[in-house]
Parts: sequence; structure tokens; C-alpha cells
Amino acid sequence: MEYRYLGDSGLKISEITYGNWLTHGSQVENDAATACVRAAIDAGITTFDTADAYANGAAETVLGEALAGERRASLEILTKVYWPTGPKGPNDSGLSRKHIMESIDASLTRLQTDYVDLYQAHRYDYETPLEETMQAFADVVRAGKALYIGVSEWTAEQLRAGQALARDLGFRLVSNQPQYSMLWRVIEGEVVPASRELGVSQIVFSPIAQGVLTGKYKPGAAPPAGSRATDEKGGANMIKRFLNDETLTRVQQLEPVAADLGLSMAQLAVAWVLQNDNVAAAIIGASRPEQVADNAGASGVTLDDDVRKRVDEALGDIVERDPAKTASPGTRPS
Repeated sequence: MEYRYLGDSGLKISEITYGNWLTHGSQVENDAATACVRAAIDAGITTFDTADAYANGAAETVLGEALAGERRASLEILTKVYWPTGPKGPNDSGLSRKHIMESIDASLTRLQTDYVDLYQAHRYDYETPLEETMQAFADVVRAGKALYIGVSEWTAEQLRAGQALARDLGFRLVSNQPQYSMLWRVIEGEVVPASRELGVSQIVFSPIAQGVLTGKYKPGAAPPAGSRATDEKGGANMIKRFLNDETLTRVQQLEPVAADLGLSMAQLAVAWVLQNDNVAAAIIGASRPEQVADNAGASGVTLDDDVRKRVDEALGDIVERDPAKTASPGTRPS
């Protein structure tokens, strides 16, 4: 496993990060979730990403239990705040001071830790003054409840505004967590250049496009039983944009590229996002320990220009590049 600095900070994280969105507390049983976490640790993964909204807190609880007994200083635990939690009352979402201060304490309790290494704004909150949000994050850092602050799916303009306020308040934004894969490259045009300018790294999610880039979904065929595309708890909704015959046919053309490199298609997809020097880590999820081991094999892989060209030729114009697709919800969810 290799490790990368997070933004301009001195914090290193494992370039393969284990995340439990759509799995812990939802898709898989707790014993299987714990087995996946153990497989991640065995693979050298030290960084674990979750959020308070995942399974309405259950994902944090499962992760906290799975990591109990590990040396805390040897781990980097990441969580987030924004989406609705609890009974979903009027103040149970967003980035108000009230919600941030209550949410960090609840997350720490569920995760069984005194602090998180990175606390992230899960989206941009248009209904709360940015000054209020940044002041709350500054106070969370000063209280020792989070060591670093990041965001998720913020636009270039939002990153610039947030970083300016953060610096005035004595801290910095060090990361952004966007969706990024061979198929979904919307951050490349604006977010990545702004992030380089601001000293912010990307911690990217869905590097295998919710499983599409593994090649297991075949054009003209029903999704495999038990796959994310059949999960009615949320997975099916997230993956449906890629489940069309044109995309799936193009993805099948990546198989010989991976084979020539001695990689699985999942490893090729994860390695591809890690070639971007603004990416600090690729988040992988899993429902089985062997998936963790396979994805972790992408660490340290270098793809030369010829390989990247073959990928682009295989995928053609199905790749989404529109920067406008990097956008937060216009109103706070309830």
C-alpha cells in the first residue's frame, strides 16, 4: 500500500481508502462488514471513510465496532455532515452551526473515538451563510474533535470561497470528495485546477462507477443477482445512469487493456483515477473481503500514456465531462 499527502497538509492517507456508503448497516450484515474492514487493514489500508447519514448512523456504528481495538494513531477516520439524520426534523440536516456541533458529537460517539482525522461538509449548504459554516468548523478543530476539514462535491467557486474564509479563521480546507471515474470526469475541467491552486486534494468516490467498470454488467443482459443494480435501498438508483447498452458495450472493450497489464478490470479502474496527481485517494467499497483485496492491488500501479490512450479510445464519447454536473442540491434536503 502506498500513501499520499492530503492537500498541502502534512497528513498522509492510504491511496486506497475503505468506504462504507451503501454497505455497512444496509446492504451487508455486520459480520461481513467487519470482515471487509479486517481485509482492508490486512491490505495496508489505514484510511476509513463514512458519514453520519449512511444508514442513518448505522454505518458509523458498524465501522466504530469493526475498528475497536486498533491503535487509534495508526488510523485515519473520515466522516461527514450535511444530509438528514435522526428523525429528520427541521435542523437535522445542512451545515448550520447547530447541526454541525450536534452531529460531530453524535459521530464521535458512534465511531467510538475522541476525534476524527477529517470532517467533511457532505455538500454545499445554500441555506446557511458560508461564514457560519466555516466558523463552526473552525470551532470543531479548536475543540480537538476534528484534525482537518474537507468538503464533498463542491464546485470550484465554492472551494475558493470556503478556503478564503477558512484561512481567515486559522484553518484550511485540505480535501474535496467528488465522484470520479473513467466514465465520470466532470471535476477535470474546473474543480481540479482550482484545487491545485488552493492546496486541496481529491478523495474520490465511485472509481469503478458503482461496479460498472468491473465488466460484470453485460449489454442486453439482466444485472447479476445480488449486485448493486438490484439493490432497492439506494444502490440501484445510483448506478442506473450507466446501465445502458452503449456504455456497457464500451466498458467491455476495456477487458483486453486490463488483461495486457495483468490487472482485473476493477484494478485498472482504480489505478486510472490514481494517475491524476490531484487525487490523494480512491475510495473503495465492498460486500466481500476478496473485493477489498482485489481493489487494493491497484495501489502503486502506473499506467503509461499508451494505456490511458487505449482507455479513452475504448470509451469514446460516452464519458461525462460537463463541469456543471458538479453541483450541490439547491435546497437543503429534509
